[in-house]
Order: sequence, then C-alpha cells, then structure tokens
Amino acid sequence: MIRSHPTKPFDDQKPGTSGLRKKVRHFARANYAENFIQSVFDVVDRGDNATLVIGGDGRYHNRAVIQTAIRMAAANGYARVLIGQGGILSTPAASHVIRKYRASGGLVLSASHNPGGPDEDFGIKYNIANGGPAPESVTGAIHARTLEIDRWLDVDAADVDLDTIGTATVGEMAVEVIDPVADYADLMEELFDFAAIRKAVAGGLTMAFDAMHAVTGPYAHEILENRLGFAAGTVRNGTPLEDFGGHHPDPNLVHAKVLYDLMMDPELAPAFGAASDGDGDRNLIIGKGRFITPSDSLAMLAANAHLAPAYAGGLKGIARSMPTSAAADRVAEALDIPVFETPTGWKFFGNLLDAGMVTICGEESAGTGSDHVREKDGLWAVLLWLNILAATGKSVDQIAREHWARFGRNYYARHDYEGVESDRADALMAELSASLGDLPGKSFGPLTVAQADSISYCDPVDGSVSENQGIRVLFEGGSRVVFRLSGTGTQGATIRVYLERYEPAGGRLDADTPDMLADIIAAAQAIAGIKAHTGRAAPDVVT
Repeated sequence: MIRSHPTKPFDDQKPGTSGLRKKVRHFARANYAENFIQSVFDVVDRGDNATLVIGGDGRYHNRAVIQTAIRMAAANGYARVLIGQGGILSTPAASHVIRKYRASGGLVLSASHNPGGPDEDFGIKYNIANGGPAPESVTGAIHARTLEIDRWLDVDAADVDLDTIGTATVGEMAVEVIDPVADYADLMEELFDFAAIRKAVAGGLTMAFDAMHAVTGPYAHEILENRLGFAAGTVRNGTPLEDFGGHHPDPNLVHAKVLYDLMMDPELAPAFGAASDGDGDRNLIIGKGRFITPSDSLAMLAANAHLAPAYAGGLKGIARSMPTSAAADRVAEALDIPVFETPTGWKFFGNLLDAGMVTICGEESAGTGSDHVREKDGLWAVLLWLNILAATGKSVDQIAREHWARFGRNYYARHDYEGVESDRADALMAELSASLGDLPGKSFGPLTVAQADSISYCDPVDGSVSENQGIRVLFEGGSRVVFRLSGTGTQGATIRVYLERYEPAGGRLDADTPDMLADIIAAAQAIAGIKAHTGRAAPDVVT
C-alpha cells in the first residue's frame, strides 16, 4: 500500500554541481532526505518498467537513506532497483551499472572526498541514463520541486538485507542486491592489458595503493591483488569505514602524506604509488621519488594511452576543466586532435563524450576518466598508469622526464583557502571582478598582466552557455592565475587559486615548483587581496 506523508519545503535543498551536500544532521532531520528524493522522482524522465540504481561510498547514514530510498522508489512506480552489496557502489562503478543495465538513472549517496561520520558530511546526487551527473536542466527542476513539495510517498515494508546478494520484493518492485565490484572489474579487464601488467608484477613491479578506508578498497583488493597478482598488503586501508577511519579521504599530499613519505623514501619506496578518494572518482599518482600533478597525469596518460588496448586506435579528443593546466593542450596539438576547455564539473565532459568528440577528460582536482563511463574514475587512471609502466618498462620518473623534454613543463599548484566566511569570499570575488578592466598592462613584480576576464563557456554540443565560471588573469609569457569559489564543501566557502607557469622544452624542467611559482603566488595575493579579505597569510591546503 502506498503511503503519502505530508511535508513542507526546506530552504537549503538546492543541489550544486555535485548534488546536495550537507552535514549529516541536516539529512537526519525529519523529511529532509525524503523531500529531496521525492523531488527527484517527481521530475526525472523514466519510462515504464524503469530500473533505478542505488549505491554509495559507505559513509555514515548511507544505509538508513538507502532503505528509505528503496521504499520510496517502490511507491513511485519503479519496477526494479539495483543496489550494491552493503550499500556500496563507487561513483564510477555506479555509472557503469546504470549504463550496462540500461537503468533510467541512479541515486549516488556520497559527499565525495569530504569527511564522514555522525558530525561530518553526507550527500545525494542523481545520475541520468547515460551514467553521468544530472545536467543543470535536471538539477534546476529538482530544486524547483523542493520549493513547493507538500508530500512524499513510500510503501510500508521491512528493511532489505543489503549484505546478502539476491532478489527481494518491496511492494510490487524487485530489489536486486548485486556484487558491487564484479561488473566494474570485468570492464577494467576489457580496457587494459591485464596479461602485460601481471607479467610486469611477476617480474618485480611493486606498488602501494591507499584506499583511505573508503569505497575503492574492495575494488582494489579484487583488481590489484586478486586479478593482477600484486602482493597481499599492496592495498592499504582497504576496508570501507563509515568515518573513513577518522581521516579525510581526499587523495592529496596533505591527507595522503603517509603514502607520499613512503614514495619519497629511496630505500623503502615501491615502484608505483596511488590513492583514491571517498567515492572512488579521484586519484593520486606518485612514482618512486616523483609526484605527478593531476594536470600532468592527464597529459601523460593522453600521450601514452595508445599503449592500452581500449585506446590503441587513438584518441578522438581531450577535454580539461578550465582550472586544469594547459599541459594536455600540447599533447592534443602533437596528436592533431581537438582539445576542449570546460567549466569545472564532469557533466560538461558528458556532453562531449556522448557526442563522440573526446575520449579522455581530466580535472586538476585529481579527476581523470574516459568514455568508458560518464564519471571521473580513480582506479581507471591507476590502471592506465600500470598499463603504461608494463608496456614501456620505464619508471614513473622516466616517463615524466621524457614527457617534459618533448612538450615542456607546466609548473602548477592549487592553493585552497578553506572555510572562509561566505560574505568575505563573495566580497573578494566581487571586488576582483570589478577590477578586471584595470588589470591589463599592470605589473606585479616581473609579471605583466596581458588579459583578465570572467570565464564563460558555450557548450559545442547543445549551445548552452555557462557564465561566471571563475576569474582568469593571463600574464605575458604564458603564465596565469585563476580564482574561483568551490561548491564542494558543506560550510563556509573555499577560495581556490590556480597557479601556472609554462617552461618550454630545454628550460628548467626539474626545479622545485614553489620556487618556479613564487612570483605568480605573490602576484595572485596582490591582485585579489587575499590576506586583506580573509585574514589568511597562507593557504590551508596546497596541491
């Protein structure tokens, strides 16, 4: 029997580029999660006998919301729900399951790389039938519905056993609990030369993978240790925990410092190191003695992708987010393929991928992926690196040095000022925007501004225009700084400052990044008045 529960709108349920993210205490309020889920069901496209995929990163409150979503899906006319065992599905695995089983869409329960636990973060986003994040037209409709919702629907049913693979019935709807790893692992084996990687492992290739007590642990155990033959213990922190072991599951040099320190130890470091984040869509790549920035990783993967079976025929194009360095642009030029610069957000890549215009995409925030799914994919990037190492017999450091010798090097860093009062962050961006017309021709130390603008993007597929995507300051000689506010946090604002200096082949290709960026860092501080607006003399996180 379908039950209707009266409710009232909440004023803080507008989904951002990564869905709705709030503290657990918000989602634990009566009707809060229910309002959002019902709003999704009220507006999204789905035909008769529709299938819905549900899964998440295993963080605190996942299981409770999954049970609620099951009962609500049954009341809203879904024919079938597919759920990862234990409520687990990495974000890229969820995208693959949606595509493979021709689902109408999926609910992905995650707050990505944000901390988890009773006092930490939770999130829900809706992915459409192509497996990718809902576009703005859908998220806008969801938000509009949350402003007027007056009821949500469910059925009276017992909780489903999420830990046992099999089929149950809730109302008139079939609920299938599936192996969360098998479909994804099989896909990876189709894309990459597992035989070559196994041979390299047997010949002495070693690695360390930090799953950060997040969702990729089960995937890494199955793929890296079981299928590829890496030694037991290669996967560290491999059991997903509701609070990620009390750590921040963000694969950067601050939160993965233990892995970084290991990889910088000349005696103890394995040949290859990697990590992934809370929901499995981001990656960290470190070779023995050599950290690879996400921007460089995108460029190096694109330059060498032909070594993997799935990409042996070449790439159709490359896409990168606007804050990501231009390193990939130089690869695209050499390969004579197009490169697209998009706003931040994987949904912008989805249009290009669906149109067959690009094959590989990447963001400086440690997200890299291809046309195999419609999300960024942390383990995919790790496996492509392993395929390249196995095919070439070279080290990560060798690959990096040879790449820079051919293409030049984009010295790059991102400075994050986290938890800034929203009013202060908005004032900084407003003042900076108002000054854009006065910046060209001004000098800041040895740097002279050539161009300054507010970034907009016209989608080449559907013609939609996205404005106010950040502020870009270009200096004479090719260096640049980009400022933008991030929407991935749950309190305050994060000001992100992206700093880039291009050094051509034959120049200083192995200098320390902070030294090479010192003048640009000083210019960025002066241009934006960061200390005056925030009181911060230094960023909270540098990546």
